[in-house]
Amino acid sequence: MLTLLEQIDKGTLWRSHGGVHPPELKALSNKSRIGQLPLASQYILPLTQVGDSALLTVKVGDRVLKGQSLTKGTSFAYSPVHAPTSGFITQIQPMPSNHASGIAVLSCVIEPDGLDASVELISSEVGTLSNQDILAKIQQAGIAGLGGAAFPTHIKLSPASDIELVIINGIECEPYITSDDRLMREHSDEILSGIAIIQKLLKPKRIIIAIEDNKPEAIEAMQHALNRSELATDSARITAVPTKYPSGGEKQLIQILTGQEVPSGSIPAQLGMLVQNVGTAYAIHDAVINGHALTSRVVTVTGLNSQTPGNYWMPVGTPIKHILNTLGFSGDLANDKVIIGGPMMGYALPNVQAPVLKGTNCILLPSNEEIADDTVEKPCIRCGECAVACPALLLPQQLFWHAKAEEYDKAASFNLHDCIECGCCSFVCPSDIPLVEYYRIAKSAIRTQTEEKKQADFAKQRFEARLQRLEEEKLAREAKAKEAAERRKTTMSSGDRDAVAEAMARIKAKKAAESQQAETTATADDKKSQVAAAIARAKAKKSNTSTPVDTASTTDAQPATDKKAQVAAAIARAKAKKTAQAGSTEADAKVELNAAAADTPVSDKKAQIAAAIARAKAKKAAQAGSHEADAKAEINPAAADTTVTDKKAQVAAAIARAKAKKASLAAKNDDAVLQLNGEVDTATDVSEKTDSDTSVIEASITGSADEAKKARIAAAVAKAKAKKQSQGAELQPSQTAHTETTDAQNADTETTDAQTFNTDTSVTESVEPELAETMPTETLSAEDAKKARIAAAVAKAKAKKAQAQLQEKE
Repeated sequence: MLTLLEQIDKGTLWRSHGGVHPPELKALSNKSRIGQLPLASQYILPLTQVGDSALLTVKVGDRVLKGQSLTKGTSFAYSPVHAPTSGFITQIQPMPSNHASGIAVLSCVIEPDGLDASVELISSEVGTLSNQDILAKIQQAGIAGLGGAAFPTHIKLSPASDIELVIINGIECEPYITSDDRLMREHSDEILSGIAIIQKLLKPKRIIIAIEDNKPEAIEAMQHALNRSELATDSARITAVPTKYPSGGEKQLIQILTGQEVPSGSIPAQLGMLVQNVGTAYAIHDAVINGHALTSRVVTVTGLNSQTPGNYWMPVGTPIKHILNTLGFSGDLANDKVIIGGPMMGYALPNVQAPVLKGTNCILLPSNEEIADDTVEKPCIRCGECAVACPALLLPQQLFWHAKAEEYDKAASFNLHDCIECGCCSFVCPSDIPLVEYYRIAKSAIRTQTEEKKQADFAKQRFEARLQRLEEEKLAREAKAKEAAERRKTTMSSGDRDAVAEAMARIKAKKAAESQQAETTATADDKKSQVAAAIARAKAKKSNTSTPVDTASTTDAQPATDKKAQVAAAIARAKAKKTAQAGSTEADAKVELNAAAADTPVSDKKAQIAAAIARAKAKKAAQAGSHEADAKAEINPAAADTTVTDKKAQVAAAIARAKAKKASLAAKNDDAVLQLNGEVDTATDVSEKTDSDTSVIEASITGSADEAKKARIAAAVAKAKAKKQSQGAELQPSQTAHTETTDAQNADTETTDAQTFNTDTSVTESVEPELAETMPTETLSAEDAKKARIAAAVAKAKAKKAQAQLQEKE
């Protein structure tokens, strides 16, 4: 089986997929030799033609020479822009671009001085230059692919893999365009010289010069030049390729000449192949041998609207408008199109102020007879002709649907980037759908998205780098501080270390004390009532100490105000204790008492007196438990030193015990109390029994009618007080204020009541005149006496219950 190179030597050709045969129409421009245009009034040089971004080295007002570089850069991908003629920099500003969008790009405007003076040229012999020198000259000359792609040539001639086959593309398959044809006819020797330089750089095993068979003059001229060149005939040959569009595409030409298909996303260099245009080969010769920069190229001007069609050397940056004015344009710019490129892959130029670029190979000026009118896009009929004509083996119909729906990711999954935008699908579409335009828009959108994602990833990397830097700085500071502390610790004397240790110990002790104090405070909160009582007792004792009492003259000389102060302190302590212990029990008792005494009207004054006395008695009874002895000692500090008979002390104690018994009995019989309104007789019996017991105790001890009378008065007062409390629970907000005022007015009455039952005879005598002023003068009726007994029984039961609760807590 023959090898690939053997098959190439035999002239074997393979068939490529797809393609069309549009009208050639090349005879309009290939009849005359390449012409020359006069200088334009200005030249517009976009600074972003090819390669990476570069820095501008000139400013407005500078004079430049032909071939002088206007930019500089350090990247390997950098490709400079050169002045096409000598003149002055008049503007550096955005100007219309040579693009279908017409978007403005930063450009340098040169006004020629008419001298066309050039920079000093340095000629060289290829044999004296190294490969690096040759590549440097190609890069400095700004040579790019002149077939239309305008890819930097020095990059393409520096492949990463070995190249076995070099293909020189002279196909020029698109209709109307004849620039390469005329260049091969007139400058074949220079083209072969450039091919020889490429061979020196790449050292391929074979070189094929491919020319379409519709260019016999070019094939003959190149064959003669090949015979005269230094290239060996066994390593280089000219191959005629059948006419078919787009056989001039890089991947399609490789498939025709070798039968191999370049994989999707790959480049020919990965297969050991490289393709260069004949125009690029000529520019390489001119740069390396003659030292000329790429400042001009051959451009085909053709079409029925062109008065002098042909091929012309045009300086890069020449405005299209200058070309139309110089060569003659018979059409109307408002209605007729100016197309850059051929009819298949070209685009209509929106602004004729745009300049000629390095990749511009044709300016087509078609008339209405050559180009069809704009037609309305019709729905796709799914005929499949586009898929048959596609030379890249794509599915144009699927790409169209996804591009139109802006589903660019799906379009990319159908290998959108493999589309060479040849226009075969649009040429055969019966629905007149501009498929290539949809693909171009989709490609542009994908490039934009890719760039945005790239910028976002770059921003993320910078953010993460910043966080890492901040963390490293933080760790560095901490390490530095730790190191400084270690140094201080190392250099610190023993005395300093002891001082530091003592300071740390003090801090720990202070924290422990604060913690203990917090615990003590929490414990003290649980014993608030005991602390309050102790404080009250201390105040009473302090008062007794500051006002000593003479036992012999207590009744006559002791001021009433001192005794009242003592009694008030005791009442305050009893009130605090009662508030802490009684809680909801007192409210319930008030409601029950109100139900029992609701039918007995009492005057406001009586109710106030009774309420005050009852509160004092209830609070005293609640304290009668474990604190009974302390309360008596604190309430009666002055009476302890007075002359009192044992019998009177026994009377006071008996009365207190009776009241406590009544309060306890009332607490144990809550159900009986709730039925007071309906079962008065039952409660009356209980009350009578309790009263009788109390009377017996009092009579047995005192045998005095006055004491019995006082007991009855106290019972009546207790009954009125209980009724007042029960009525106060039902008061409205407007009545509450009056009740509070009444309670304040009864403070002295509470004091008087406490003195009556806890002081000696002299104290009792001092209280009785006050009671006489507040109590009614009339004798109590039988019904009032009965109800008073009921109230006394309830009070005793309540006191007994409070005493039991206090004992349980203790």
